Amino acid sequence: MTSPSIEAVNLSKVYGTFTALSNLNLKIEGSKCVGFLGPNGAGKTTTLKIFTDLIRASSGQALINGFNVHTHKKAALDSVGTVIETPEIYPSLTPREALGMIAEIRGIPHAERKKRVEEVTMEVGMQEWVDKRTGKFSKGMKQRICIASALLSDPRIVILDEPTTGLDPRGMSEVRDIVKSLKKKDRLIFMSSHILSEVEDVCDEVAMIDHGKLLVYDTLQNVTSKFSGGGANVVEVGLIRPLPAGALDGSITKLPGVISVQRLDDKRFRISCSGGADVQEKILAGLVQSNIGVVSFQPASSALEESYLHLIKDTL
Repeated sequence: MTSPSIEAVNLSKVYGTFTALSNLNLKIEGSKCVGFLGPNGAGKTTTLKIFTDLIRASSGQALINGFNVHTHKKAALDSVGTVIETPEIYPSLTPREALGMIAEIRGIPHAERKKRVEEVTMEVGMQEWVDKRTGKFSKGMKQRICIASALLSDPRIVILDEPTTGLDPRGMSEVRDIVKSLKKKDRLIFMSSHILSEVEDVCDEVAMIDHGKLLVYDTLQNVTSKFSGGGANVVEVGLIRPLPAGALDGSITKLPGVISVQRLDDKRFRISCSGGADVQEKILAGLVQSNIGVVSFQPASSALEESYLHLIKDTL
């Protein structure tokens, strides 16, 4: 079986005098999760809608598994599940009824529908609510059912358009966990988002666009190493009591891997260090041994955020 693939070939979309996409070339292959990033109006949703044939490109081609989405729609989308923008569910229906109806539309054989509905509701953690009316569901619960609908045909490719937008923190966490679980089943997940911490948490690679043009497509590690400012990691340290005078200029700066130290206030400071988790572990151990009252030790800034701000300048 060949690897799942998504490819944009000189893809453009023009609305009157506005160019939403401009000769976008992007090829994604294999089982992975790719974050699709860009500011509002960059062309993310337009791209996803073209790949699902909801809108037509002005020029170029959108290919899924080698098939042109416009000219060979059935073959291209047969192995694709999507959640685009904010789909709704009839409030009078239960998840079982709604998913059964969608399964019928997708052409899933009648004998398999009940089993598939049970499998996908379990996959998104909604089995306890499968026979409850969706009208009383939270937005996060509805979104989980929408993702379940995208999984009914057991797709090899899943396209998600900002799946956590508008959800509360609990709902966002639940949807992120679902996306992580999808990665374990050899699927290609193409997910647009404007929440950078979310992309860092769940994605393997990132593609950034702005003004309809591709800026970069690479692994998350390569993008952050190249564009986040020299590869140094920054951690923020919180204390339970005020920092002793001279502590920053003494033992802390001498810890292995420490490049520089910046005081934020009496109980907080930042450390720039030259390594990853292994170096940070040694620094934390040294801070604890110094008995300065460490109560928190966490990344001070997002490397992806730094990369994003470096690449996307004109829009800001």
